[in-house]
Amino acid sequence: MSVVRTALIADDEPLLRERLQQHLAQLWPALQVVAQARNGREAIEQFDALEPDIVFLDVHMPGLNGIDAARAIARRAHIVFVTAYEQYAVQAFEHGALDYLVKPFDEARLAETVRRLQDRSAVPAATASLAPSAATSGTDIGTVLDRLAEELRSRTPPRSTLQWIKASVGNSVRLIPVHEVAYLRSDEKYTLVAWAGGDALIRKTIRELADELDPEVFVQVHRSVIVNLHHVAQVVRGLNETADVHLRGRSEVLPVSRSYLHLFRQM
Repeated sequence: MSVVRTALIADDEPLLRERLQQHLAQLWPALQVVAQARNGREAIEQFDALEPDIVFLDVHMPGLNGIDAARAIARRAHIVFVTAYEQYAVQAFEHGALDYLVKPFDEARLAETVRRLQDRSAVPAATASLAPSAATSGTDIGTVLDRLAEELRSRTPPRSTLQWIKASVGNSVRLIPVHEVAYLRSDEKYTLVAWAGGDALIRKTIRELADELDPEVFVQVHRSVIVNLHHVAQVVRGLNETADVHLRGRSEVLPVSRSYLHLFRQM
């Protein structure tokens, strides 16, 4: 009996996601696209929840870009970059374990990618990623993605980031300076804002805040937690590729899930 393969498509353009899914249905009917994501953060969340075998990632997406998402997913899936910026995808592909499609992609090129994925999917992604390749030349794919992510950030125009958070505190409305926020944690309908003046609840989702905050200062460490790096005292690694974040002057200990542990690997 043939093994059913699953896929995730991440791109901020809805029409491209639909077009890619339609072409995949024609070229590889047995492949099940189990989810679509609008940005890198959603891609990681969907991947952790569904664990698809293959992930199609756009390079340029709001919030967390495709290369950062690929670093978080690492060797747990076969990754294909779908991008209008060929230089990033080509460099990663040349260093192993990845494929790429250049927008606007044509069906012949996608068919080639499908054939390559069908060959690779005969073995787990981790095994395929570690297979020897003349192209790797001893360079670790994680190092390549680190370099490409830095290059991508340097070439992307700076965007305006959130400076104040409006929150109800008792009977008043407070404007909380973002730099005073230690962390944010979602709780169903609300998000807890922990800052120097106390705690407050807001109706904005953690996903919306992640796209508005400065990514160089605020990092998502769990699907429900964002941390201000300026308030981090230490990160303690635990079992099963997890860790805990300890904050300066606060007793809370915040979890770091496996998908975000790479953010602290040099700490």
